[in-house]
Amino acid sequence: MSEKNVSMAVVRRLPKYYRYLGDLMDRDVKRISSKELSDIIGFTASQIRQDLNNFGGFGQQGYGYNVEELHFEISKILGLTKQYKCIIIGAGNLGQALANYTNFNKSGYEVKALFDINPKLFGIKIRDIEIYDMDYIHKFIKEDLIDIAMICTSKDSAQGIADKLVAAGIEAIWNFAPTDLKVPDNVLVENVHLVESLLTLTYLYNTKDNK
Repeated sequence: MSEKNVSMAVVRRLPKYYRYLGDLMDRDVKRISSKELSDIIGFTASQIRQDLNNFGGFGQQGYGYNVEELHFEISKILGLTKQYKCIIIGAGNLGQALANYTNFNKSGYEVKALFDINPKLFGIKIRDIEIYDMDYIHKFIKEDLIDIAMICTSKDSAQGIADKLVAAGIEAIWNFAPTDLKVPDNVLVENVHLVESLLTLTYLYNTKDNK
């Protein structure tokens, strides 16, 4: 099957496989069956096999999966065998928290700078990552060949920022602002709506006894 035809449901399960396999490697687990992986992750063994078969399968009957090899193959599928240069727009609490998240570097994402409109923040460094004036963002993106931009601003300013990012050549946006951005078809946006996630949790919490 062509990877272009893989459903988004499968794609969204891949990071979970990657994370759990990494945990298994840390515990020095060498191989694992789809049934054992099912018990750990929570997906059915059949679902796991179907998901991985979209990309070639990787397992051996009677042996299962080589944990390190499968982890590496999934890292290639996810594009984690290369480095990505990132910037964060919005140096408030959320933006600074992202800048302080050291696991980005371990996964190949290098945060090069933060940007804000508050002059009091210009020049301050968060874990050696400097905060710059928004007026400098277009030049910075072009000169540093930035791959991914993370928007951590208010709803009101997010679309205008997205427009600036697109104009500067950004084609991948990780959006934490509580709004859906309008971008050209060639620009990818992954929305992280924290309140929507919390509302989903409260719904499930209030209906769990009715199942």
